[in-house]
Amino acid sequence: MAHGMRTDSHSNYVRRNDWRENATRYALLPLRIFLGVTFIYAGLDKITDSAFMKANGTGSLGETMRGVRDLAAFPELVDLGLKSPVGFGYAIAFGELAVGIGILIGLFARIAALGGALISLSLWLTMSWHEEPYYYGNDLPYLMAWLPLILAGASYLSVDAWLAERRNSRGLGLG
Repeated sequence: MAHGMRTDSHSNYVRRNDWRENATRYALLPLRIFLGVTFIYAGLDKITDSAFMKANGTGSLGETMRGVRDLAAFPELVDLGLKSPVGFGYAIAFGELAVGIGILIGLFARIAALGGALISLSLWLTMSWHEEPYYYGNDLPYLMAWLPLILAGASYLSVDAWLAERRNSRGLGLG
C-alpha cells in the first residue's frame, strides 16, 4: 500500500480558498463605491443648493454653523469657517468631490481616503458632536469607514492598481 498524499480530496478546499481569496480581494470595493458616490453627491448637492451657499438665511451654511457653534467640540473650527461661510462651503464641496472621485476610481486612493477622514472628523467635531447618544450622528461612522481605505488603499479595479501594474511591467522590460 502506497502512503502518498491524495490530491483529489483537496479540490474542494482549493475552490473554497479561491472564493475566499476573491472575496478578500474585493472586500473594500463596496465601501469605495458607497463612500465615493456619497461624497460626490454631497459635494454636488452643496454646489447646486443656492440656499446652502450663503452666509445668512434659512438653510444657509452660515446659519447652520452659527447654530452648532456653541455645541461643537472645537468651536474654533466653526469660527474659522464663519470668517467666510461661502468660501468654506465651496472648499468643503470641492473637497468632497475630489475625495469622492478619487476613492471611486481609485486614484491616489489613500490620500483621498485621508481627505475623506479629515472631512468626516471635522464635521464630527463641529456639526454632529452634540448628538446624543453619539451613534446618532453620522459623521463618526463615516470617519471609521475611511480608516480601512487609508490602510489598504484601492488595490483592485482602480487607477492606482493599473498604474502600479504598468510600472511593474516596464520595470521588467515587458512594456
